[in-house]
Amino acid sequence: MTLSDVAQIAQSASIILASLFAIYGFDAWRREHIGKRRIELAEEVLALFYQARDAIAAIRSPLGYEGEGKTRKPGPNERPEDKDGLDQAYVLIERYNSHSELFSRIHSLRYRVMAQLGLEAAKPFDALNEIIHELIVSAHRMSRLNTRREWASHSPEAEAKNHREFLEIHNIYYGTGGADDPISPRIKQAVSDIERTCRSIIESQGTLFAIFNARLRKDG
Repeated sequence: MTLSDVAQIAQSASIILASLFAIYGFDAWRREHIGKRRIELAEEVLALFYQARDAIAAIRSPLGYEGEGKTRKPGPNERPEDKDGLDQAYVLIERYNSHSELFSRIHSLRYRVMAQLGLEAAKPFDALNEIIHELIVSAHRMSRLNTRREWASHSPEAEAKNHREFLEIHNIYYGTGGADDPISPRIKQAVSDIERTCRSIIESQGTLFAIFNARLRKDG
């Protein structure tokens, strides 16, 4: 083997090594970039779920404020004596509308979470959506019960049925936090589930940046 052959082999080997390092570097950058995007998504989702928890608590607050429910548009056959009761039932929807942008943002992120983190990670979104839907339905049920026509019957059976339904809706409608509150534990569970998923990503040590930082901390 001549020196020229050795030089050619060495040159080929260096090209191959340079290519391998380039591929490795690109792959490392790609993994780091994907990891950074996942962390940013996890941080945003977790912050929005915290906001949703506080928003739902405000929506369900038993404390009322002057003028609440007045944005409701009266129905064509609405009786004047039912107005106050219907306005009161509309308060929850009115409060929800003031937070609708937040819930729309959360719903839009659900698909990104499914794409980047998997279907299992999106389950808290479904739980939150079910809670919102149940609250809105309870407001419509409350509006029906708050009309005098509904309570006009003197039948003991009808009154007992209406009373049971009213208590059921009342527990959904208002965030009492008591043993009869069916919503607060579900909110807590949904936030806990998304927190577990997001924290594992945010605090992950699997990225090159995290490994580099860990080494710096160790050396320091």
